[in-house]
Amino acid sequence: MSQSPLYPLMTKRRIVEPLWGGSRLAAWLDLPAPQPERIGETWQVYDTNPILNGPLAGRTLAEITQQYGAALVGNRSTEQYGADFPLLAKFIDAAAPLSIQVHPDDAYAHEHEAKTGFHGKTEAWYILDAQPGASVVYGLERPIGRTDFAAAIADGTVEGLLHRIPVKAGDVVFVPAGTVHAIDAGTMLFEIQQKSDLTYRVYDYGRRDAKTGQPRDLHIAKALDVSELAPAPRAALPPLPMSPERTLLIACRSFALERWTLDNTHTAATNPGSFEILTLIEGSGTLQWADSSLPLRRGDSVVLPAALGNYTLLPTPPSAAPDLEILRVYVPDLEQDIITPLRAQGIDEAQIARNVVQ
Repeated sequence: MSQSPLYPLMTKRRIVEPLWGGSRLAAWLDLPAPQPERIGETWQVYDTNPILNGPLAGRTLAEITQQYGAALVGNRSTEQYGADFPLLAKFIDAAAPLSIQVHPDDAYAHEHEAKTGFHGKTEAWYILDAQPGASVVYGLERPIGRTDFAAAIADGTVEGLLHRIPVKAGDVVFVPAGTVHAIDAGTMLFEIQQKSDLTYRVYDYGRRDAKTGQPRDLHIAKALDVSELAPAPRAALPPLPMSPERTLLIACRSFALERWTLDNTHTAATNPGSFEILTLIEGSGTLQWADSSLPLRRGDSVVLPAALGNYTLLPTPPSAAPDLEILRVYVPDLEQDIITPLRAQGIDEAQIARNVVQ
């Protein structure tokens, strides 16, 4: 029996209610009432999310990936991760600081966490809104030995070792595996990450789990194994223009993150190398492909299969809405998809090396 043709997929977002969650996402996403008092995350695209639209509705993204393989996720993703949807796209709203934490890289995850089935976790943040004075923890202030870092964790002085950088709307922060980090209070952001739940808490401000009343677990030994005990190499990254509408925010082997700003009809195409995730962060519009269309509004995320081909984005007329602002994510060929277009724009090698992590 022949398979249904693939098409752009909307998934049912998963709402997460951590103790540090805020109150802004429900209104920003225009979620129907009632909603939880505290929403910390919405998982926009994740492999266990069910499809909402079209003939594949009701099945999960993981099931569709298993069935369609490279036609959905692309050749590059299949080569790296097999028939597995490799990324998680989410919104985060922090009313209180997240725990000081670190994630392992692929090599450590495969050796020490094989039973979980997870890879490592590299991520990037695009700041959507930040209250005055907002900051994030990003690496350490100075190099330190493992023994001294462990002692600071044990005696509660680890906060004095952390490097904080101020953030504002529009900033981009790249968080490679091994970087000690945390999102502080007052920050709302979009996060793209490898699909992994491997988080090692270093410090949690003495907070207790709301259900058990016990202190939340720390993972000191594993955190010491994977942490880069030195200042992180990249702070907030300036964007690099790739075309009048297209700006590179960050690219690495696992994902590329771009911002598109559209005030008119824009036609593009997927390629066999990778799927795309398009997430609207401002405005509204329509996605068209073949003989079909899908309305989109702020906060929507849609997965474009690698085999889709041509598609068109039509912003709502400027008289009725602001420009269409889109975050585009895909698994890149760094040379072909990123470096060559940047060089064609006259971007110098030092700037390219800062935003393209090879």
